Amino acid sequence: MTFSLRDQLSNQLRSLRRYALALARNRDDAEDLVQETLVRAISGSRTFRPNGDLRSWLFGILHNVHVNGVRREQVRARGASAIEAMTYGQMPPNQPDHVELMRTIEAFSTLPDEQRRVLTLVAVEGMSYQEAARQLDIPLGTLMSRLARGREALRVEMGHRDRAQATLRAVR
Repeated sequence: MTFSLRDQLSNQLRSLRRYALALARNRDDAEDLVQETLVRAISGSRTFRPNGDLRSWLFGILHNVHVNGVRREQVRARGASAIEAMTYGQMPPNQPDHVELMRTIEAFSTLPDEQRRVLTLVAVEGMSYQEAARQLDIPLGTLMSRLARGREALRVEMGHRDRAQATLRAVR
């Protein structure tokens, strides 16, 4: 592997970590996904086309590592275990922006995997619809439908939480 490819890999770490966290919903599992992705990318670097899109190639590896892991876990547990919900500790946040971010992350984690993947690639990673559809190997229309349903589900979930909090404040 050339020094240039190693530099390019390190430039993709933040994006890989964000996507892995969206898939795994757990920091430790996400880090494991990123590490396995990098191991596979380095060991399979000869398969990367020099004029290819490194980001898409890495996201494809990460996605496949995740899917294989989920399948392996389903076989091992026979579908009995659920994906662990994302938590960030017990200290209450002290800043309104942090509170809003945590509420959004919680709402995001309730979305079905298909919608969460699409939203992560398009809204967080900034991929075009076409690029994300290719990445997930789905038709463009399916991607747009999942994106619309995911955005609407987030709006609804955030609205329910707003109303619930207003009710709690009114009761106090």
